[in-house]
Amino acid sequence: MARLVHLSDLHFGAHDEELVTAVEERADALKPDLIVISGDFTQRARTDQFELACAFLERLKARGHEVLGVPGNHDVPLYDVLRRFLSPLTRYRRFIDDSLCPFHELPGVAVLGINTARSLTFKDGRINQGQVDFIRDTFARTRDNVAKILVTHHPLFALPVGDGPELGKAIGRQKLALDAIADAGVDLLLAGHNHRASSHHAKQLITGAGEALVIQAGTATSKRLRDEEQSFNLIEVEAGEVKLTVQAWDGDSFAARETGRFVQANRRWESETGQRLAEAT
Repeated sequence: MARLVHLSDLHFGAHDEELVTAVEERADALKPDLIVISGDFTQRARTDQFELACAFLERLKARGHEVLGVPGNHDVPLYDVLRRFLSPLTRYRRFIDDSLCPFHELPGVAVLGINTARSLTFKDGRINQGQVDFIRDTFARTRDNVAKILVTHHPLFALPVGDGPELGKAIGRQKLALDAIADAGVDLLLAGHNHRASSHHAKQLITGAGEALVIQAGTATSKRLRDEEQSFNLIEVEAGEVKLTVQAWDGDSFAARETGRFVQANRRWESETGQRLAEAT
């Protein structure tokens, strides 16, 4: 069984130090095989904020944790216009990871990260043809019995953002992305950006989206909340089964809040009886 801790939207520079310490302690207790961070390491992509994020990663690694991350839109400078358009991810590559498409294999699991942050958009994400080809090529080299996991900062779908009918934006060039994940046989899509934890079947979100299980992480350490407490995910993957446990902040520590179990047959995910999946409204 592969155990993944899925963090997102750390927002160093607008973070809570108590939560940072609590994440590190909870990660130690959970003993994941891989920590996945789906973007927004910083609040405004400033050097001091990247230094804080880098120190956090170094502490995780010193504790024996493997880490895979991708940039978010907040990791692209907003007010430094020259840097935004000429070298938008220089600081990310210096302090976080030189690779913008990291890949990690575990027994039974292959995890690929893709950068969806762009200079020309302030908060929305996009994917391009080169990245689509890279997704197909990378997963084509993995075995058929391996769970294929794609990590992005921006969700590929327009997701519910509250109790009403309002939806967040889908990723730019969505059809390219959906065709690629269908062709590659991607099983799980991990993302953040919305600061809300949820799980969905892709086919619930858009017709023809395929059979992937869509898992969103809330914000783990940011003070910027959107109607729910800070949280992150524990994802356990084994032989066509996924167990998802939200680790929610209760004011003192992170603790298991709810669990969903999903079983895969013919690449199609089904939730176990009693598990309520979020649906688009």
